[in-house]
Amino acid sequence: MFMSNTFRNISVIALFVYLFSWGTASAQERTTREEYVVKWRHLAIDNMEVYGIPASITMAQALLESSAGNSHLSRTSNNHFGIKCKSSWTGGKVYHDDDAKGECFRAYPTIAESYADHAEFLNSNKRYESLFAYDTDDYRSWAKGLKAAGYATAPDYAERLIKLIEEEHLYLLDQKDGSKLYDDYIASKLGIAPTTESPAGEAESGDGGNKHIKTSKRHNEGTAYADNGIDPNNFRV
Repeated sequence: MFMSNTFRNISVIALFVYLFSWGTASAQERTTREEYVVKWRHLAIDNMEVYGIPASITMAQALLESSAGNSHLSRTSNNHFGIKCKSSWTGGKVYHDDDAKGECFRAYPTIAESYADHAEFLNSNKRYESLFAYDTDDYRSWAKGLKAAGYATAPDYAERLIKLIEEEHLYLLDQKDGSKLYDDYIASKLGIAPTTESPAGEAESGDGGNKHIKTSKRHNEGTAYADNGIDPNNFRV
């Protein structure tokens, strides 16, 4: 089920206010990891429900690739996942130094469109097909699979994703009522009372647990999740 693109109750808004007032004035000039997750986690959860991509993986990649929304690329083009243009891309473009000088990166009108394109990019790209055999709470296998499939050139990319997920408790987002679980974690961290009810309108996962249904047609047709044979030394995305 889809979650609304707005905060569902006052408790979430209160958390956001607390987060922005947390820390020094200099820290407020940059979005913190917690601020970023609270603001955008609903997009990651939505995409998990539709595509079966763990919300923790989406959030960890966004945090890492966009530096929690503080990077030049994310601020100037709303590209929060470092996805390069590729020959099939017909949308907006910006040029940025990465593995080579002046590489072409995708540009989006909104951050939400960056998240949507990231999900579709993984879902439609054959090199990532084997990842969809993993459960949505198996973030370790997803992280290792992304690296093996060539999403990034950093040799420790999988380890960095896993570290982010565990340090920031992003694995909570993969669970049933993940949004509330994460709110309660942040509330506890800030020393305020946790929420007492699930966000209004948030549906439970279809199987009553934390294994979310993959609704993508291609991944529901019994496709064999064979080794994709991608060279791990290939350049990112």
